[in-house]
Order: sequence, then C-alpha cells, then structure tokens
Amino acid sequence: MAGKQEGGRLVYADLMRVAAMLAVIIIHVSGGWLESLPVGTADWHALNAWDSLTRWAVPVFVMCSGMFLMDPKKSLSLPTLFFRYFLRMVTALFFWGVAYHLLYDLLSGTLSLGSLPHALYAVVLGNTETHLWFLTMMMGLYLLTPILRAFIRGASRGDLHWFFLIYAAFMLVLPLFLRLRGSQTAALYADRFYLNFTLAFPPLAYVGYFVAGYYLKTYTLGRIAEWLIYLLGIGGAVVTVGGTTLLSTRAGGLDTTLYSYLTPNVCAMAVAIFVLFRYLLGVSDERSRKGQVSSMAACGFGVYLSHVIFLILLRHFGLAILPIPAAVAVPLLTIVIFIPSYALSWLLHKLPVVGRYLT
Repeated sequence: MAGKQEGGRLVYADLMRVAAMLAVIIIHVSGGWLESLPVGTADWHALNAWDSLTRWAVPVFVMCSGMFLMDPKKSLSLPTLFFRYFLRMVTALFFWGVAYHLLYDLLSGTLSLGSLPHALYAVVLGNTETHLWFLTMMMGLYLLTPILRAFIRGASRGDLHWFFLIYAAFMLVLPLFLRLRGSQTAALYADRFYLNFTLAFPPLAYVGYFVAGYYLKTYTLGRIAEWLIYLLGIGGAVVTVGGTTLLSTRAGGLDTTLYSYLTPNVCAMAVAIFVLFRYLLGVSDERSRKGQVSSMAACGFGVYLSHVIFLILLRHFGLAILPIPAAVAVPLLTIVIFIPSYALSWLLHKLPVVGRYLT
C-alpha cells in the first residue's frame, strides 16, 4: 500500500496530485480541440476518450485538500485557516487573474501602462481565465471548513454514509436525471425539500468530495467494497465515453453533460482513482524517489494555475492542433505544456514569503 509517509507527507496523496495535474492538462488540451471537430471522426473519438477518462482530476484535487483539512485530529485555528489557506487563494486569484489579462494584451499588441489597473479591475469584477474558477470554489469550501470539521468531529461512520447518500442523490443523480429526462414531480419534491441543486452553481456543490477525501483516508475499506468501487469507476469511465458519444451524436455537436464534475459517472471515477492510489499503487521505498514525488506534488497547484499560459501560446502560434492523430498528439502536447509549467511553478515556489501564495 502506498500509504507511507515521508517527512510528514502521505506518498499516495502526492502521487495523486502529480497524476491529477497531468490529467488537468489533458482535459484542456483535448477539450478545445474537441469542440472544433465534427462528431464521429476518428480524432473526435480519441479526444473524447482522453477528455472523458481524465475528468476525475478536479474532484481528486478537492479530495486531496479535504483529506487533511477535514481531519479533526489536525489542529486548525481560524487565523491559520484564513492566513494560510483562504488568503493563499485570494493572492493566487489576483496574481494569475492579472497575469492572464496582461498576457492577452501582450499577444494582441495592446499592452500599455493602463493594462495593469484595467486587469486588476477585471479580476475584482470576476472576469478571470476560466480555469481559475477552482480558486473561488475552494474559498467557499474554506469558509465552510470550521462547520464541516465540527460535523465530522461528532459524526459516526454511519452518519457519514448517510451524508454521502443524500449528497449523491440530490447533488449528483437528481440533477443529471432532470437534465437528461426531466420530471416535474421529481423537481417539485426537490423544490419542496429545498434540496433542488440543479442550478448552474449549486450551493455546497463540492462539499461531498471535500468530505470524501477525509473519509477515504481515515476509514479502511473491506476488499469487497474496494473492488466494488473499482467496478463502479470502470463503469463511470464507460458511461462518460460512451454516453458523451451518444448524446453528441443525437445533438449533432459536442454534448458535455456527462463531463460535469457533479455527475455520478465522474464521481465514481474520482473515488476509484483515490482508492486505487491508496490501496494498490505503491512507490519505491528509495528515499530520493519519494522526495522527487513530493517535490513535484508541491508544484502541482502552480502547474494547474500556470499551464494555460503555454496552451494560450500554442494556440496563438497555431501549434495547439498538430497534424498527427489526436490519440498521439494529446499526450505529446501535454508533455510540451507540462515541462515549462512545472519549471515556472518551481521558480515561483522558490520565491521567499510570497512563493507559497502563488503556487
């Protein structure tokens, strides 16, 4: 089991972060290309497979945060929560939000002295690069963290099972059912229970993943439960790939319904990946190997924040779509983007004081 700790870090958690940061790049590389292709071509199917099979990345990032922050045995005062975690998200949002605005001005030839205040104002208004939504979502989870920790402190394992059942039913299954088929009766009772989470930005949307990270880290699963989770994860992958193909064919264009992180198919994949890394995927006992994994994981957040810079540059110079089969182009472009993203993240992370707030 890859559950050994190195310098206070869980090795399997670091491995998950490294895998998740690569998966996020794959999502963004394949997603933009996928939208430009007609449904049903060989490249479309390849891109759909890459995109579908990496949709677990963002939920796993949330679970990796929750596995530590939700632990009631871990001391976490309100000042620590604010200055170490919440303020980090705010700082990163402004820094990277401004950086992306300035990059677009540079590439369009409109960069000037007025670009900086304009960029700052745009970030204040919430106009940021799409992938930075993750920062504000995490701010919301941090605000809820003291309440969630109090709940977990007094909750039994059975209480957590009930929490996950309600979360799955009303946050994952019901919204998908209403979107695919629709039911006035189901929607009516969800409204009357005040549990209708079918809004574009539902309240408490990612709380389930946040708590699940703690649960899966803390409680040991039986072998039957473990393998059932793997089967559900495989089923989720099949549904995501096949279902997206079916829905897109019917719509005559890309239908991303099953790509949502708040669907049972993606949730099943995310939980299966977490369990896989905890129980099956080992890591060498060689101390230097563990150190390399931890070093890469420490830069994972910075890679997430910065990788779109290099994707934008590739698109600007017409290199984001390569004249080779998409099945090969996606991992190739992922490596091309990952290397400079990691280098930039590593350099920023080394900055004294502010480095940890930017990456």
